[in-house]
Amino acid sequence: MTILSQLNSPVMYLICGTIIGFVALVCVFFALRAWKAGLAIGMDKTKMKRAVVSSATFAVLPSVGILLGVIALAGSLGTPWPWLRLSVIGALHYETQVAEAAAEAAGLPGLNATHMTAQGFTTIALLMSLCIMWGMLMSILFNKKYLKKLQTPKAGKSGGTGGGFGDLAMTAMFIGLVSAYIGSYLGKFVSGSGLFSFGGSWLPLAVVAVSGAVMALFVWLAEKKNAAWVENFSIAGSMIAGMAAAVVLNGLL
Repeated sequence: MTILSQLNSPVMYLICGTIIGFVALVCVFFALRAWKAGLAIGMDKTKMKRAVVSSATFAVLPSVGILLGVIALAGSLGTPWPWLRLSVIGALHYETQVAEAAAEAAGLPGLNATHMTAQGFTTIALLMSLCIMWGMLMSILFNKKYLKKLQTPKAGKSGGTGGGFGDLAMTAMFIGLVSAYIGSYLGKFVSGSGLFSFGGSWLPLAVVAVSGAVMALFVWLAEKKNAAWVENFSIAGSMIAGMAAAVVLNGLL
């Protein structure tokens, strides 16, 4: 039995499915309590139904990006584990990044089912779980105090209000992530054997360019054309465009 067959075994589905089912029940429980609490304080039932429907509608298409993440990781980690990670508390950019880093630390040549081992999967799964739990612990201990700081507007240079530390920290984090990825792609491209060889790693750079252009289009539509609703589809749309570009360019060249 191959490692991928073991990762897709009924036992793995049972373990991961049980956890996901429990979390789903918790969500239903708190949703019902929130509905009862809304009625208890006199909220309009029609408006509450409208909020539920709109929230459910706008949650479907953005989740396409999460589905793509499950599909991308399933080829090397099996389906149950990525399904669990991205269904409960994981984030798409986090899971893929940590999985890649853990694979390299375990001595594997990237996330590849051909080279995956039981020890490699254990390292990847353990690191993905340990790194994500600190957000929960920090929220329990410090979230109340931190939220007060975020909700307090700070005067900007022009006399208005700025986003404060929260906005700056999130912006810095994403700039760092993007810079790290693009820097690694550029390094592999420069050290590669040729412009159109896979060793030259031109394909990731092309995917970055296509995905960035599509994301810029979504931002332009949201900010310049007052189509704020497209922001819900920006991540999924840019991912799909990037993956499609990778398939097309790899087939052509």
